[in-house]
Amino acid sequence: MGSLWEEFNRLGTEMIVTKAGRRMFPTFQVKLSGLDPLADYVLLMDFIPLDDKRYSPTPPCRYAFHSSSWLAAGRAEPAAPGRVHFHPDSPAKGAQWMRQIVSFDKLKLTNNLLDDNGHIILNSMHRYQPRFHVVLVDPRRDSERFAHQNFKSFSFPETQFMAVTAYQNHRITQLKIASNPFAKGFRDGDPEPWCGVPAGSLLGTTTRARAAPLPPRPEKQEKGAPRSHGALVAAAQQSAAPPNFPELPAPPFQPLTCPPSVYVGAKPCTLPYPLPAFPPLNTYGTTAGPTFGYGQQ
Repeated sequence: MGSLWEEFNRLGTEMIVTKAGRRMFPTFQVKLSGLDPLADYVLLMDFIPLDDKRYSPTPPCRYAFHSSSWLAAGRAEPAAPGRVHFHPDSPAKGAQWMRQIVSFDKLKLTNNLLDDNGHIILNSMHRYQPRFHVVLVDPRRDSERFAHQNFKSFSFPETQFMAVTAYQNHRITQLKIASNPFAKGFRDGDPEPWCGVPAGSLLGTTTRARAAPLPPRPEKQEKGAPRSHGALVAAAQQSAAPPNFPELPAPPFQPLTCPPSVYVGAKPCTLPYPLPAFPPLNTYGTTAGPTFGYGQQ
């Protein structure tokens, strides 16, 4: 996905955050090599702010999204609770990780500070850098002594993005629609089948039903002229009869099913030693110092 990320990055990548959680597009995918095929590894991601600024794209603010660029609108809001996203297949052998492309397609972004689904919590109108970490599951009893040696972190500058609740750059919107396979409905706009009825048949029958000629109105009687009993009954039956709409085929019965969730999110992952506290990045996207701490995940 590197070329697609670079294409978005040239326009200024934006990622939607919602209360319920929204998946990233482009999806974060990596290809691993150089691992010990027989050792166990845990793969995880976290997101760090790129700066201490908050951005505002909406007029009439004095800072706005102008000329395809973001302008600062003040200092950043307090940092959201730090979370990491474990790949659902973790831990797994190095041979399995290297066999195929690793995709973090289950990762979701949210702006809900009270989220309890394990989604990554971000502040809207802030810039973030995704980070990817490979952690070796050290089987040694004193593995905590080597925790700072048992992981490696990767940051790709082209994956930086602005967290938004709605796309501000129309070119980003167009590129996402053109590139996202799940945005087919936005590209062609054709009505999709509903309940087993072929596309267009429901619309056609409804249109024909609406265009059906109305029944003739009864002839106006002269004032004071008596109406026969048969004419009164026929008029009453005609007014009480339901409209003659064409019948639609009955939809096939499909019971609702709920597939089991395989999302891991930020839930604890059993490791033989506590994960190290990863060093933050400075404004330029490089590691700020070689010191490490320990923290129980």
